[in-house]
Amino acid sequence: MKSGVKRWALIALLALLTACASLLGPREVDVPLAQLQDAIANRFPFNNRYLELLDIYLTNPRVSLQPNTNRILTSMDTSIGLPFSDRAWKGSLAISGQLKFDAARNALVLSEPRVENFAVNGLDSPYANKLTRIGALVGEQLLKDLPLYTFQPDQFRYGGASFIPTKITTKPNGLVVTFEPAR
Repeated sequence: MKSGVKRWALIALLALLTACASLLGPREVDVPLAQLQDAIANRFPFNNRYLELLDIYLTNPRVSLQPNTNRILTSMDTSIGLPFSDRAWKGSLAISGQLKFDAARNALVLSEPRVENFAVNGLDSPYANKLTRIGALVGEQLLKDLPLYTFQPDQFRYGGASFIPTKITTKPNGLVVTFEPAR
């Protein structure tokens, strides 16, 4: 008789804990802009040769957030040179990316990189337009699926319940990731 009562008490306790866990509302994790800046800065300086014709050197990344489009923008200084010449053109490149959660890595990553601006000082417009395609390749190579923030395992559990990220909101000074109880 006593084991039956203990079993029912245990079942009632588990049901109560499950009900409490489902009453837990969403949680939010703040990711400051400085942390995103550090994650991207680790990829710089970046130097690569394209089509055996152009040396592209990128430095000084500056990260900003675009709350109106929910994207992250990285602007950087650019130097483009020819392998057989000492001459280099200076300019700037700005690439934005959409933020997404990568469950395999438990990380926020950049996806859908897009060239927002590619300006090269002293280069005529027709040539600058052609370089935009190379800028898109650079953005793809440099920033696509770049982990910006890795969540710790304890950020997925709270009050005995499992949580999953459901929304990423971009604010001027950082990101807010909303977690909701897993169902």
